[in-house]
Amino acid sequence: MKKNGLLLVNLGSPSAPTTAAVKHYLSVFLGDRNVVTMPPALWQPLLKGIILPMRSWRSATFYRDIWMKEGSPLVVYTARLTKQVQDLLPDWDVRMAMTYEQPSIKETLTAMQETGEQVTVLALFPHFTQSTTQSIIDQVRAVDPTIPIIDRFADEPEYLQLLANQIQAAWQKKKYDRLLITYHGIPTAMVKHGDPYQEETERTTARLRQLLDIPANQIKQAYQSKFGPMPWLKPYLRNTLMQEAQLGNRKLLLAVPSFVADCLETLEEDGVQNYQVFRSSGGQELDLVPAFNDQPAFARFIAHLAQKRGPKA
Repeated sequence: MKKNGLLLVNLGSPSAPTTAAVKHYLSVFLGDRNVVTMPPALWQPLLKGIILPMRSWRSATFYRDIWMKEGSPLVVYTARLTKQVQDLLPDWDVRMAMTYEQPSIKETLTAMQETGEQVTVLALFPHFTQSTTQSIIDQVRAVDPTIPIIDRFADEPEYLQLLANQIQAAWQKKKYDRLLITYHGIPTAMVKHGDPYQEETERTTARLRQLLDIPANQIKQAYQSKFGPMPWLKPYLRNTLMQEAQLGNRKLLLAVPSFVADCLETLEEDGVQNYQVFRSSGGQELDLVPAFNDQPAFARFIAHLAQKRGPKA
């Protein structure tokens, strides 16, 4: 019998919080046709001539602010999660890879297959979208089109209950005026071309409304991390924060289901930049529901999901 293998895949991170490393990472990430669908003949001159020179040094300063002793938070927490899942599945070979940078999907999958493993790939994104999950699928298929891929898990009851428990525990610590459930945005053009992401995120919010002991009129959904001039899914989180402060809702709790591990978007964008926007608009407190990171309960869910939807040894 072949040994089961499980490959957990997250987005990736620069190898170091330096301008050069960030520039290399952004060139690969923003050069992905699944991320930016503009024709390369138009996009590449903009990317290389304007965006990379302007954005790389600034992003590097943000990465330096959040960098951990062991490295990038996203990579560190994914590695810790991988170890916990490995401990829960002692008869499996559990490894991690990143869509961009190291460890790469191709090299890790190839090494696992060379040992004769029956590998399942699990994308660490609760919802499917072209700009994240499709790139994982494309890279996996380039290695072996028969490898099964768990490409989303937001509708799993165990995940939803874990998420609700996490939010409820944070909500009960203070008296908040509003819960904002924010997801990473995507261009509206992707949705118009059939991307299911908006429908899936709205379904998650609707399910959370049922599971949470929070009045429905105190829960709102938004989208964050807009990039570029094209319209993205609305409402934009930054605008929503300003509006809430103006309405007198000065104590907000922010839940970020798109991110299972802390990263630049949670630690810097939400924890610093969006906090400053909210405060400058008259808000008082903007607290984040902790990401799952390496929580044992989340590791158990991932192990259960692999056993349920992956191959049986």
